[in-house]
Amino acid sequence: MPARLIDGVAIGDTMRAELAGEIAALVAAGTTPGLAAVLVGDNPASRTYVRMKGKACDDAGLYHETIELPADTGEPEVLALVRRLNADIRIHGILVQLPLPPQINTQRVLRSVDPRKDVDGFHPENVGKVAVGDPSGFRPATPYGVQQLLLRSGFATQGRHAVVVGRSVIVGRPMASLLLQDGPGGNATVTVCHSRTRDMASITRQGDILIVAIGKPEFIGGDMVKPGAVVIDVGVNRIDDPTLKKGYRLVGDVKFEEVRGVAEAITPVPGGVGPMTITMLLYNTVQAARQWVPA
Repeated sequence: MPARLIDGVAIGDTMRAELAGEIAALVAAGTTPGLAAVLVGDNPASRTYVRMKGKACDDAGLYHETIELPADTGEPEVLALVRRLNADIRIHGILVQLPLPPQINTQRVLRSVDPRKDVDGFHPENVGKVAVGDPSGFRPATPYGVQQLLLRSGFATQGRHAVVVGRSVIVGRPMASLLLQDGPGGNATVTVCHSRTRDMASITRQGDILIVAIGKPEFIGGDMVKPGAVVIDVGVNRIDDPTLKKGYRLVGDVKFEEVRGVAEAITPVPGGVGPMTITMLLYNTVQAARQWVPA
């Protein structure tokens, strides 16, 4: 029997509706949550993603700005912009869209963001808070969204073996931290696989929950999945397809049809994790705005 689909669009819509009341209360109290996105260069995927974030802010009633800079912008200009946004009282959340051009030190820029406005959760202060389970820290939106997908789809993590494929600081590592935390969506036994893992299939087949964020198109096949596992596919990859008018199609890091025949549940690509990432960014922005409301 084909696996049940975990619908990130529907879950995201439900969560945004839940957030509407809090946004309205903040606005009534004189604080409209504000988000600024910094986009350097003309990466098509980044541009699309930033546009989607802006639309989500409009729909939710948040203030937002998108600052676009040319690809040859120097690091001092980006740092100066971040300093300005740090001081801007209309802006409660700042995200610097990655990747940045090679002439810019990504870590230096991310560390320049005020941790209280770091809604991407990339500043070392927030990374540390997530690692120790401090709820005041901003959880990176994609792992946070994956955790919510599991919770709201009724898949318990407590005592389950969760295998995370990928160790990036954006997804894999914070995902492991969230799954290890003591509380809802946590208390799992976690194994992290990566590009240097030997005999990876023998490990992924142990996962009651398999979260794949390795950035390789259709890397995980059915023979790498435990029968009855819950599979969360974080990957979004564009591959050529001359049969389509646009000349390409989007696939995940999982061979969807193959794995769907083995798993209990699976996220589609698109329509799975992606909508949740944007939803959790809104949640983080509201969390950030809450800090600035007088007690």
